[in-house]
Amino acid sequence: MVEHLTENQGVTGSSPVLPTNRMPSYSPTVIRRSDPTRVEIEWSDGGKTAFTAAQLRGLCPCAGCVSETTGRRMIDPAQVAADMRQTELTMVGNYAISMRFSDGHHTGIYTFEYLRQNDPRGS
Repeated sequence: MVEHLTENQGVTGSSPVLPTNRMPSYSPTVIRRSDPTRVEIEWSDGGKTAFTAAQLRGLCPCAGCVSETTGRRMIDPAQVAADMRQTELTMVGNYAISMRFSDGHHTGIYTFEYLRQNDPRGS
């Protein structure tokens, strides 16, 4: 991550400034689609997380799955098919991933922070 200070921000003649603080624990170093039913993430702090496609589908944070007004989950994760598959795993900027599921769903954007906070192992 690089911050640019610009003249529009009241700083003239600035150059890129690299942050000096440590990377947050939700910065991935490797994201791997190990097979159609599993996504594995290695984090900058050495932690590792693995999600099944069913877990990810049940966690989908999109407006179709979580009410924007109440925050209530609109799908029951327990009702997601255990044999759910995912395809088209892609990066969303430098902060998230997205994928398509075998039930056709594809609108969820999973931020790295959200994925780390929802690690199935609780770490």
